[in-house]
Amino acid sequence: MVIMSPKDENELRHMIKTALDYNGGPIAVRYPRSDGVGVTIDQDTFSIPIGSWESLQDGRDAVLLAVGSMVYPSSEAGSLLKRDGFHVEVVNARSVKPLDDTFLTRIANQHKFVVTLEENVLAGGFGSAVIEFFVDHDFQDVRVKRIGLPDRFVEHGAQVLLRGHHGLSPDKIADTVRSFLEHNRATETTKLYE
Repeated sequence: MVIMSPKDENELRHMIKTALDYNGGPIAVRYPRSDGVGVTIDQDTFSIPIGSWESLQDGRDAVLLAVGSMVYPSSEAGSLLKRDGFHVEVVNARSVKPLDDTFLTRIANQHKFVVTLEENVLAGGFGSAVIEFFVDHDFQDVRVKRIGLPDRFVEHGAQVLLRGHHGLSPDKIADTVRSFLEHNRATETTKLYE
């Protein structure tokens, strides 16, 4: 089964086209309950290669792997971090299953610090799958920090307030990433994840 999560309403249209064109099994497209982000809509739709990600911002200090609704907040967090001298790569991890193995291999060879971001429960989620990939492929030097929702009931409320409360707003993401990088630069630990 293929699971995709669009960063915006334009990419959602391309994912629907992908699902219509795909004959290899079922495709699920996860999208948030909120309005779109207000991007320009392409005139034509095209199929997105199954299992493909895209880099949206270059960086050498760490990589932020953002799923769906976390892509734009992660890009904003990347801009906040840049002001503090941290240059992070921001990736639209639009394919949750399958993962982009080629992209992950490149990341493991180029980056020591990886942060996964998802507006989903962390237990058994995207970040867990990324850690499993690194373990299964013997990438022992990569340190992963997962940012997402706790494994408990999340109260109802305005999405912007809930994101802030659960550490998913751009400023909270930047704070978490900054702390993760500063902590790991100051220690000589060999932990794969935090």
